[in-house]
Amino acid sequence: MTDRHAPGSMRTTPRRTFLADLGMGFTGLALGAMLARDGVVRADEAGGWKPPDGRPHFPPRAKSVVWLFMNGGVSQAESFDPKPELTKYAGKSIGETPFKDVQNPDKLKLARVTVVNDANGQQRNKLYPLQVGFRKYGQCGMELSDWVPHIGGCADDIAVIRSMYTTDDNHGAQTQFHSGRHMLDGEFPTLGAWAHYGLGSLNDNLPQFLSMGAREYWNARDGHYLGPAHDATPIRVDPRNPLDFGKSAGGIGADEQRIGFELVGRLDRLKAVEYPDDPALAARIKAYELAYRMQSSVPEALDLDSEPKETRDLYGLDDPATRDFGMQMLAARRFVERGVRFIQVQHGAGGAGAWDAHSGLKANHERNFRSVDRPIAGLLKDLKRRGLLDSTIVLFASEFGRTPGTQGADGRDHHIYGFSVWMAGGGIKGGVVHGATDEIGFHAVEDRHYVTDVHATILKLLGLDSRRLEIPGRKRLDIDHGRPIDAILA
Repeated sequence: MTDRHAPGSMRTTPRRTFLADLGMGFTGLALGAMLARDGVVRADEAGGWKPPDGRPHFPPRAKSVVWLFMNGGVSQAESFDPKPELTKYAGKSIGETPFKDVQNPDKLKLARVTVVNDANGQQRNKLYPLQVGFRKYGQCGMELSDWVPHIGGCADDIAVIRSMYTTDDNHGAQTQFHSGRHMLDGEFPTLGAWAHYGLGSLNDNLPQFLSMGAREYWNARDGHYLGPAHDATPIRVDPRNPLDFGKSAGGIGADEQRIGFELVGRLDRLKAVEYPDDPALAARIKAYELAYRMQSSVPEALDLDSEPKETRDLYGLDDPATRDFGMQMLAARRFVERGVRFIQVQHGAGGAGAWDAHSGLKANHERNFRSVDRPIAGLLKDLKRRGLLDSTIVLFASEFGRTPGTQGADGRDHHIYGFSVWMAGGGIKGGVVHGATDEIGFHAVEDRHYVTDVHATILKLLGLDSRRLEIPGRKRLDIDHGRPIDAILA
């Protein structure tokens, strides 16, 4: 390429500089991550080590994941793990009930529990009654809260795990649930980053790892030592402005872009003869091409108005209370059917998280479940009727649960010793409840699972062996890998 600056003079512009200048007119945020991959690949090759080839390690059961995360801490007792004993003994300290031994960590061989006593030696933590009713749903007869009637209607398709535990009792546990490590340990890749790192693309026109909804600063990144190429691409459910820097710079029109890319293509073919084995150049060009295609493919995927009214209503787009989250769920389905691998959706970010009900738990959870229950059920039903649920894993999770005792007058505090999540689709056995907490929901006591067991289950269904994804110099702890929860697999 040459650039004329004055009559009779000519300056040579490096070809890669020209490509970079052309590319930066495209979706800058996503492109930045893609270009970072080029740097990672070069470093790997320089060290004589190759990254994964994008092939599963064994036959997969699932192709995609929709990761639904409720920020702040959902109360297991008011959602997926009914504890009528809380109502029966409401107002009493744990020590005044038949269940006083739940706070004996030596006996149960569980994590240390601090019991706070008042001046009379009585435990301050008074049991707080259930704030909602429960009933049985589906042919399986699964007991779920009256706040989740729509999800309850899908009970025969979900597996509830009532025996989760974690170790961070503050909201850094959001990071821990995504990465498996306490945030004080440092920064580690999230599950979505590992899936993105290990598997190839299902669609050459869209990013393979998307994030919808706000994320707090302590949980805003994914790739970490795998590199920024494996961060999720943030997406807004707005076809006019779906992502930062998603429009052409400087008012460049579609025709001008097309001409520019055709020129680059001709130059590529010429240079391919001279440099047939230039992986850095090939990777960079591929990234620019994807960024160019994303300008049309992402807005098209987010064109929710093209859906029939019946489908939009299924997700709750006809109700102001459910519209925003319903749009994200419908967008998730549209991305799944277009081949996006991992879709991470955060609900209720901001501060500690919208579900953080230290007071006013009933009003808090009633409002939040009203926002998400119908849209999530809509996603499950829509995936199922389109034949996509069998190849799509849906996870509903929160960083921890909430205490069986009251905090203040009408709230519950953070609780890490026993809480619930659920999974559906993609090789998951529906209509089952796995694991259990004790009578008041204090400890997970049956089939206990650390958060990375969820990771291991999802990776297994995607056909990945996490130990074969390790990179040199980054030996992971055994607990980082987790163990698949085989009891919930079909």
